[in-house]
Amino acid sequence: MNSTTQYYNQNAQQFFDSTVDVEMQSLYQTFLPLLPHNARILDAGCGSGRDSQAFLQRGYSVDAFDASSKLVTLARQLTGCAVSQSTFMDFTAQPNSYDGIWACASLLHVPESELKATFIHLSQFLKSSGLFYCSFKLGEQEVERNGRFFCDLTARKLHQMVSSTQVLTVASHWETRDVRAGRENEKWLNAILKKRV
Repeated sequence: MNSTTQYYNQNAQQFFDSTVDVEMQSLYQTFLPLLPHNARILDAGCGSGRDSQAFLQRGYSVDAFDASSKLVTLARQLTGCAVSQSTFMDFTAQPNSYDGIWACASLLHVPESELKATFIHLSQFLKSSGLFYCSFKLGEQEVERNGRFFCDLTARKLHQMVSSTQVLTVASHWETRDVRAGRENEKWLNAILKKRV
């Protein structure tokens, strides 16, 4: 178990409480209309289960996983779904089975040297032309903050990374400010990737 997963296991309830009610509507409105009606979504690194619950309430079919056993328990309680415990690289499913992958503030815990392989691994579960939302803290450093590892990315670096996978392209990217109280100065890089046909 790495230090980041250990952090989430030790601080699961606090993390859950601080994120479960965060307003995400603008991100949902950017991603969900691009998906087919009743799409099947994979919530990769689901954390509290907040987004899985929102997708379920909107009529989507959702599978979710997280590396933290404690967060998996809390996400199961919130959503009523069989959230699985897995890392990104250990996750398995039927290939080409999801219309969309949602990785909100989760892939940012993957070292840059492992990101390409992680994108390639997860994209095999996307249908042809499927969409992949991801978000990272905006920046150029890899750093440990309060017991968690973070890989910050710029748009240029994300484009280079995604292009190198040869299976995904960047359909769009945009910046947002953190919506949590006291973090308004933190910027996020958001992107919607598309699986090549």
